[in-house]
Amino acid sequence: MGRRLVPLTLDNLPDLPERCRSCVFWELDPVSGEAAVKAGTPELEKEAWISAVLLEWGSCGRVVYVDEAPVGFVLYAPPAYVPRSTAFPTSPVSPDAVQLMTAWIMPSYQGQGLGRVMVQTVAKDLLRRGFKAIEAFGNARWTEPACLLPAEHLLSVGFKTVRPHPLHPRLRLELRTTLSWKEDVELALDRLLGAVQKEPVLRPL
Repeated sequence: MGRRLVPLTLDNLPDLPERCRSCVFWELDPVSGEAAVKAGTPELEKEAWISAVLLEWGSCGRVVYVDEAPVGFVLYAPPAYVPRSTAFPTSPVSPDAVQLMTAWIMPSYQGQGLGRVMVQTVAKDLLRRGFKAIEAFGNARWTEPACLLPAEHLLSVGFKTVRPHPLHPRLRLELRTTLSWKEDVELALDRLLGAVQKEPVLRPL
């Protein structure tokens, strides 16, 4: 099985699931996101966001391929590029961290260690760029796939709560710890990365 992780660009953006290509939950603030959906332009807004982040900051994601077929992705950026992050009661993200926006692995490819490889690749990238951690806003009442990852699963793969909240705690993962993960983390991580939205969700918080 040949597998590779490729930086996300406008060229391989079409390899993301369609629902994710047209979801701007994180990329726009709540009001602008609703407006984009009503105007029918969320996919264009997504492309514009990725283009801007690539030009100003650099790589903001990875796409996972197995035998040349796209089977997963992860999206991340400093919170300054993530307007939705300011809408959370537990913001802001720490200045030494990058925000994990969302991630996903195709269910049929979970349990093969791809999640661990994905996050370790991101960790190496961000450590080289001077960051110390990944932070994420979890959903403490997660019941179905959505734009936010379940807080319980984030905790199960090594994230620690840095600001508690009954609904949207902010969690942190020290990057250096990801480079020495053992295999017992794999299944939990793959389950976590399988938790992605089925449809765009653009509701005020």
